[in-house]
Amino acid sequence: MNWFNIALYLVSVLAVGISFVKDKQKTRMAFKKAFKSLENILPAMLVILMVIGVTMAWITPEVISSLIGESSGIWGVMVASFLGSITLIPGFIAFPLAANLLKLNAGYTQMAAFISTLMMVGVVTFQMETKYLGAGLALKRNVAAFIYSVLIAFVIGGLMIWLP
Repeated sequence: MNWFNIALYLVSVLAVGISFVKDKQKTRMAFKKAFKSLENILPAMLVILMVIGVTMAWITPEVISSLIGESSGIWGVMVASFLGSITLIPGFIAFPLAANLLKLNAGYTQMAAFISTLMMVGVVTFQMETKYLGAGLALKRNVAAFIYSVLIAFVIGGLMIWLP
């Protein structure tokens, strides 16, 4: 464990301690809510992690390189953008997944497209979004987010060429 992680844990413990001293009842209630949330989300997260683990074991670096590697070009960016758009994975799982894919020969531009569409485009959540924004605005937002995601991917890919 590095010093930054240790510092984050210490700050967290200190903040919980201050909260507990200030108001024990609210702190207990916050922990109960947090554990209830964890209980609700854990089954879905475990399934996602298992599917990702099996997929990562099954797909070879050569396949990853051909589909979303640097040499896959615009086609790879589009594949990664499509996958990101239809996938519903929280960021704390998506970022380590992208790091592992980079180790397995995925390209920076392609991973930037995957992550940015994953965070910004909501194909899976589109129906819920239309309920609150209306179909026209939800569609415009998703199309704009997709275009911006692809542009962001090329900017990041270009920057990665210049960075060590």
